[in-house]
Amino acid sequence: MKYTCDVCGWTYDEAVGDPDNGIAPGTKWEDLPADFTCPLCGVGKDQFSKSE
Repeated sequence: MKYTCDVCGWTYDEAVGDPDNGIAPGTKWEDLPADFTCPLCGVGKDQFSKSE
């Protein structure tokens, strides 16, 4: 599953994770820390939408 930032368009792909920010590949969206923020624009998880 992928989640896209509604503000800047950055996409979090669960299969890829975000290794540059210490998030391992395969990390589910719901397993990300509650204080996860978009690495590009800094908004919180509530500003992301599921995408395909």
